[in-house]
Amino acid sequence: MLSWLSKKLLRWSGWNLISQPPQVKKYVVIVAPHTSNWDFWVFILIKFIFRMHVSFIGKHTIFVGPIGWVLKKWGGIPINRSAKHNVVDTIVEEFDKRDELIFALSPEGTRSFKDHWKSGFYYIALNANVPLQLCYIDSKTKSVGFGPLITLTGDQNKDVETLRAFYQDKAGIRPELFSTIKFREKSS
Repeated sequence: MLSWLSKKLLRWSGWNLISQPPQVKKYVVIVAPHTSNWDFWVFILIKFIFRMHVSFIGKHTIFVGPIGWVLKKWGGIPINRSAKHNVVDTIVEEFDKRDELIFALSPEGTRSFKDHWKSGFYYIALNANVPLQLCYIDSKTKSVGFGPLITLTGDQNKDVETLRAFYQDKAGIRPELFSTIKFREKSS
């Protein structure tokens, strides 16, 4: 019933679903562009349409009251971004422990424009030795869907170029806020 209702809501809101998730048991999925609060709700509908058991992290301040309970029930894991956590290692350990895990996050890490993407997703997929699923929202075509499932090479420049090529023609709900697809340069 929830799957059917989610399909109807997606259609009624004018969005088209393109493609399906991969039939593999473990992978990291990135969702981009992430430029509006509405992105989250569109992807929640996708989760329900495909009956996906997806884990994701979010700012701890949204996990309060009844909304917090619902988000946790949907697979949400609260993260206090003001404190230093070793999130990458923690998620990699979860991949090692489980037979099935789909871990989703937005590499932009925020709905505001940034001059780089956060690289945590990259190191999680690489260190857990799982593929990376590219997922997108495109406000120009009012479409949302799954792109290629890729295996990272470990060559950051090459892998980032693959990401750039895929997302170059995608526009978020607020296109001016789509962050630059590159990782922050490490300070010496």
